[in-house]
Amino acid sequence: MTSETTALQGEFEVPHNEQSRGAIRVVIVDDHALVREGTRQLIENDIGIEVVASAGSGEEALELIERLRPDVAIVDLNLPQVSGLELARALSTTTPETRVLILSAYDEHAYISEALEIGVGGYLLKTASGKELIDALRAVYEGVLVLDRQVSMQLVRRRETSPHTVGTLTPRETAVLELLAQGRTNKQIASELDLGTRTVEGYVSNVLNKLGVASRTEAATHALIHRLISAPSHVINHQ
Repeated sequence: MTSETTALQGEFEVPHNEQSRGAIRVVIVDDHALVREGTRQLIENDIGIEVVASAGSGEEALELIERLRPDVAIVDLNLPQVSGLELARALSTTTPETRVLILSAYDEHAYISEALEIGVGGYLLKTASGKELIDALRAVYEGVLVLDRQVSMQLVRRRETSPHTVGTLTPRETAVLELLAQGRTNKQIASELDLGTRTVEGYVSNVLNKLGVASRTEAATHALIHRLISAPSHVINHQ
């Protein structure tokens, strides 16, 4: 074998006609071969999950994911050539049906904030157990936002140290926030609530100001963590 790509395809890539029917199809992206292999063996102990490929760089992963269209990509942040966050941003455009679960050693707010702004399906730390990783995979596959407890606490502390005082949302603003957290556009929110688009834009602006956040994703994440809405979310609490 003359390259890592050849080795990965020969050992790990699963032909489409050999994939288990109904299994969650996963691609693992990490620049350490032992981590990739260990993660693959760990999650494939679950009968409902199948690793269809593995990649050691963001560039290689982008090609594999675009071709294989897996359900979930487990992505490390520290990757050569194309970083994990750059990969997640690219996939949000090229392969939006593939949900990204960040699995990282870093819990810095800047990484977490950018990942959530991109719209990843979850952010888990490498201190998680095998069961926690499998639970997170299943939740992300179902469209549930998954946050490691330590990650969620970072976000909470950031909000608590902010000088901005969160204002009380009106029932209509809460309804707008609920739909915003589900990924609805202003036009879709306007249609569902029978409002004008400009009116919805005003509500969204009010919500951002009252929550003291700069983006729709930050507003949704804040609302999920503080239980302001009933949109699905899940926090991984290490045992």
